[in-house]
Amino acid sequence: MNDNFLEVSGATLTGIDVFSDLNGKERNEVAKQCRGHRFDSGQLIVSHLDNTNEVFFIISGTVRVTIYSKAGKETTFRDVSAGQMFGELSAIDSKPRSAHVIALVPSSVLFVSANRFWELLEKYPSIAKRTLQYLTKLVRLLSDRVVEINTLGVKNRIHAELLRLGRNQEKSDEIVTITPIPTHADLANRIGTHREAVTRELGVLARQGVVSKKDNKLIIQDMERLQRMVDDVLNDEF
Repeated sequence: MNDNFLEVSGATLTGIDVFSDLNGKERNEVAKQCRGHRFDSGQLIVSHLDNTNEVFFIISGTVRVTIYSKAGKETTFRDVSAGQMFGELSAIDSKPRSAHVIALVPSSVLFVSANRFWELLEKYPSIAKRTLQYLTKLVRLLSDRVVEINTLGVKNRIHAELLRLGRNQEKSDEIVTITPIPTHADLANRIGTHREAVTRELGVLARQGVVSKKDNKLIIQDMERLQRMVDDVLNDEF
């Protein structure tokens, strides 16, 4: 028996955004179309330019969508956490995979073939609606990154990325805790710079009291101030 096999039921779909408007009976029907699998930390789930077409839904864990140049330089597009999906682009346009997807931590996922995914979209309007909303959010995210790369200097791109990471984390007033703490190399890969630039700017922000570190946590002490740092530069550009 495959230890990585994951049994799927209607309850397994609870918490996955695109299925959140389905009732219990509908979730049970959708679950019959899905298969489940567990991936270890660091395990490759999808390879760049693969001709596979499954759509994946994350039950638990976090995966990273990334790509490597021929010289080995990594560019990180985004991290995808429990409740979200990935792989939908190849299912929709039948093109090869646009990036690698790697499990950052032990992760459990559901997946369906492209044909089954299309059937679900046609049969359940709420899944189609949620998928369109998800794709719209993704387009906005990538559009924001293009604007930042073309208008912001390195230090302000670091500020913008910290804001982006902070918005999805635990929040107490304007204090946000990012855990686990991203490495300086990871932040650099996200914004197209080098690790040393990230190290320098995090040091500046720490001295200004904007961020601090504790154990395996990066704490943003003042989200509002960090937001102003980005907004002031963007307003000057436009």
